[in-house]
Amino acid sequence: MPSTEANTVEDTQLGLTDEEINLLRYHQAQAGSSSSRAASRASSQGRLLLDSSSLAALARHLDRLMQQIQQRIEYLSEQSSVVTMQQYDHAGNLVDNADAEIARFQAIMAQIDELELDFDRIAHIRDIVRDYRQRVENLEREFENSSRRDHHHSHRHSHGHGHSHRQEGASSGRRHRH
Repeated sequence: MPSTEANTVEDTQLGLTDEEINLLRYHQAQAGSSSSRAASRASSQGRLLLDSSSLAALARHLDRLMQQIQQRIEYLSEQSSVVTMQQYDHAGNLVDNADAEIARFQAIMAQIDELELDFDRIAHIRDIVRDYRQRVENLEREFENSSRRDHHHSHRHSHGHGHSHRQEGASSGRRHRH
């Protein structure tokens, strides 16, 4: 069985903070429950599996998570408005309830702050995952195109078209030089 380490990258090499790495590992495990054994194994070893299907699954999971966080932020923002309106509506009782309402408002605002931080961290992780997914897909496409060219090239040579060898070889050499 070939080593998957060649198809992975250490999650500590992704430019993430320690908190973001912990979030990535946690959500990789969450997304990995529905993906491949190789992705789960890579995640447990602190590595990100570089194949398009596991990166796509992780990206979908992170998108869903960000949507849930966004909905929670909206809900809490509505709740903070409710608290504010209740403070105005209950002006007579404000003195009695002020401490509790202020504490509730502060707790809601702290939750919003924390969720916004999580949202930014997950957005950063998602962007890195998308970048790696794009790279992997590009490499897979290049590999497929290269395989097709090599197959087509060897197929043309096997038919004995000798007059085109020099021209084909020259263009092929130019194509692969980077």
